Amino acid sequence: MSVVIDEQYLPATLTAPPMTDLEFEAFCADHPDCAIEVTAEGELILMPPAHWFTGARSGGIYAQIYNWVHHFKEGAVVDSSGGFRLPNGARRSADAAWISSRRIEGVAVSGRGRTWLLCPNFIVELKSESDRLPTVRRKMREWIQNGVELAWLVDPDRRAVEVYRAGVEPRILTDIESIDGEGPLEGFTLNLKTVWDPIVRGISQLS
Repeated sequence: MSVVIDEQYLPATLTAPPMTDLEFEAFCADHPDCAIEVTAEGELILMPPAHWFTGARSGGIYAQIYNWVHHFKEGAVVDSSGGFRLPNGARRSADAAWISSRRIEGVAVSGRGRTWLLCPNFIVELKSESDRLPTVRRKMREWIQNGVELAWLVDPDRRAVEVYRAGVEPRILTDIESIDGEGPLEGFTLNLKTVWDPIVRGISQLS
């Protein structure tokens, strides 16, 4: 299925017939310039590449989680290019996700392809300039409903982090410079200074 959409109309939501995993992989391969997700209702969501500033912020979040995971040698960390097929049928990606070794070991090797047939333990979504807050919040609730234990929605515009966990109302933390993990992320601290301002400014010295 070929789709041509001018970038000015992205992100876009399309309706399409149900696709198998192989058909979805082929569709993604035909549209390499878009990040693609599928809702539980079967709608296709096509998103343009992130602005470089958003990418820098996202990269900083991923790097901190990556360093923590590899220090403790537990599980795997996935960036925004990795996808998950959730129990409700949706195919989703997060800006950063951590999956415990136990969950990975419970997935058949054949399921460790482009779209993992599992739900991560922890995810971070970074609100970009084009994201609508109600839409991202619905996605956060979907992550929790499908098995994510802890989810953070990081919003640079408000310098806020919304914390989602099963069975409780989300907490909104504002004007913070760091946030500590809990539950599966006990012991991890995300430095938000490098997220609010991801540019490294060196000092040049003239001789």
